[in-house]
Amino acid sequence: MIKRPQKLKPNAEMNVVPYIDVMLVLLVIFMVTAPMLTQGIKIDLPKVDADVMPASQQQRIVTLSIQANGQYYWNIGPKVNTEKVTDQAIDLSSMQQKLIPMINNDQSLQFYVRADQNADYQLVVQAIAVLQKSGVTNLGLITEEPQS
Repeated sequence: MIKRPQKLKPNAEMNVVPYIDVMLVLLVIFMVTAPMLTQGIKIDLPKVDADVMPASQQQRIVTLSIQANGQYYWNIGPKVNTEKVTDQAIDLSSMQQKLIPMINNDQSLQFYVRADQNADYQLVVQAIAVLQKSGVTNLGLITEEPQS
């Protein structure tokens, strides 16, 4: 008798060895890069007495700008305006003396703080703390998008 050659049947098994190799390579990559992502820089932050500020509806807007030399100027209007100047102050105490009566007259003011990138961080935090102690509850920070 002559045997007929059997036809090959499709193999329904999956070869998982290449997938295991890929997973091991990815595991090694993640193990090597994970410690690099958790680096930090030690800095001394200024100590200011401040509370968490709640969000609320904005009405009139005060744009407070802080220059690198420590001078403050602001504009009051219906929108954020960094071009016009309503008033200015040479230091923190004179800014506080000028802004407190305005804040007491209108508690619904929305403040936006805009600081020069070379301004001392202490100046910015102190200004925010003065605004908060004066009763300001609506505060935001202004930044600019980086040039591409």
